[in-house]
Amino acid sequence: MATYTWDHIHLRTTNPEAMAQWFEKMLGAEVLRSMQEGKPRIDLRLGGANIFIAPVAEGDGTNAAPKIPYRGLDHFGLSVSGIDAIAADLKKKGVEFTREPTTVRPGVRVCFIRAPEGVSIELLDRNVK
Repeated sequence: MATYTWDHIHLRTTNPEAMAQWFEKMLGAEVLRSMQEGKPRIDLRLGGANIFIAPVAEGDGTNAAPKIPYRGLDHFGLSVSGIDAIAADLKKKGVEFTREPTTVRPGVRVCFIRAPEGVSIELLDRNVK
């Protein structure tokens, strides 16, 4: 059987710079700028994962972001420690919460935040005492 490992998440947006700045400011992502085929490219590194940001132009056939919840890829999750303090810090920064920190089972608290373009991110703390 083949072995699979994660490589990247790909986000499409009408404003790549604003998307990158949000992830940098709110979640501490590392922003990597380069050129690809003569055009600017923005990638992020967050929690050991690659996030590629692709520009979307009006009329290029890209559909609008769906409203959550929806079928297909719904969100991605980031593991954290100390979720309540992290949530309080994100609220001070103006991050929109779609679900406040909640204990979903013993030892696990989660919350959901919304990034630009409707991207849904779950924060999970699996070390709650």
